[in-house]
Amino acid sequence: MAITRENTMRGALRRVQVGNALSAFGSGFTLPYMFVYVEQVRGLGSLTAWLVFTLFAAAALVVLPLGGRGIDRFGPRPVLVAGAVLTALGALSFGLATTHATILVAAFLFGAGVTTTQPALATMVVRASTRSTRAHAFALQFTLVNLGMGIGAMLGGQIVDVSRPGSLTLLFSIEALMFLVLAAVTGTVRLPAAAAAPDATARKAGGSDFRTLLGDRAMVKLSILAGLIFFACYGQFESGVAAYATSTVGISPSALGIGLGVNTFAIVLLQMFVVRITARRRRTTAIAATGVVWLAAWIFAGVAGLFHGGSFAAIGSMMMTYALFGVGEALLAPTLGPIVADLAPARLLGTYNAAFALVKQVAIALGPALGVLLVGAGLSTLYLVALALFCVAITVAAWRLRRVLPAVADNAAPVRSTVVAGSTQTAELAAAA
Repeated sequence: MAITRENTMRGALRRVQVGNALSAFGSGFTLPYMFVYVEQVRGLGSLTAWLVFTLFAAAALVVLPLGGRGIDRFGPRPVLVAGAVLTALGALSFGLATTHATILVAAFLFGAGVTTTQPALATMVVRASTRSTRAHAFALQFTLVNLGMGIGAMLGGQIVDVSRPGSLTLLFSIEALMFLVLAAVTGTVRLPAAAAAPDATARKAGGSDFRTLLGDRAMVKLSILAGLIFFACYGQFESGVAAYATSTVGISPSALGIGLGVNTFAIVLLQMFVVRITARRRRTTAIAATGVVWLAAWIFAGVAGLFHGGSFAAIGSMMMTYALFGVGEALLAPTLGPIVADLAPARLLGTYNAAFALVKQVAIALGPALGVLLVGAGLSTLYLVALALFCVAITVAAWRLRRVLPAVADNAAPVRSTVVAGSTQTAELAAAA
């Protein structure tokens, strides 16, 4: 029985990882070109382009609370399929949209779909892994996503031509197809055990909503920390950092593309090595170290600004910035997801994952505003100082989180069980998959 269950979990996890990697491959075709597509190819202007990214966050605010409840009530699989189909519809609409109204509707559909799939995928990873294998599972997922997006971006770069709108329509069509593949691959995944529907007493006591979550001090502090993390790095990666590198440092777009490749290479090269290191240490230590590593990344960015864009020193410093971002991302991959899983009561796993995804999406959507505003106004030094302070805040917040985080969630207690989701109620966990 144990062997059968283990094989079921491994098979389910493999299919989830493959589907996730393929959808990331599709996203790589379009993500680097969304801004230029709206602004230049469709000629709708920079304001509409930024509204597109704002609508991604607005969609998250609308659908994630509902998605979390849906996961807790019906399981992650149907929610994931619905989100993947909605994303495919949004991507296809994006490729065909030509007016302000249609592009904004497409942006909302796309954002709603993507933000629905994220907590569903995270929940499936949790329920198809054990506490002892979960960090590795999340790290592998992160590596495959980055690899898929990197390959997709490289191939997309060979197809895209801003003078031919049809080339961008093709890219969005490929992305739509990949999300339909995600729905097909994961829609028939057999999870280790059927989720038991909560009875009326459990619903009344726990409630599949955010009330329990807001009373969870550790989860609230983790959400604040996650907001800092996603704002200071992921929210800057393809906006503020790119604007600073091209306008202030003066490096070429081709060099910028190399920097993105360096980031992906650093993650793929280091991820499994980092997993082995973090497996023997507290997760809050890894998060605190991420703040220090990213602080060094911003220092290298500042050094790059002291040299001419075409010089070896300027390009080399920016490459170090992107590489150090990758190191920090590799440290976070096996820590954040497992902490959420260990904090969540089994019946609210979807709600906790949805709340975490909501924080992520809002922080990533707000991040570009700071970078573009300050760099565009010629205040690059202030921009670097602000982000450096954010990195210091990440390290401080990680140490403060340690005070309230349960030992199990902080990887400071031995693994006593290999049950699937959650950390607080072992009896619940066995039935939660």
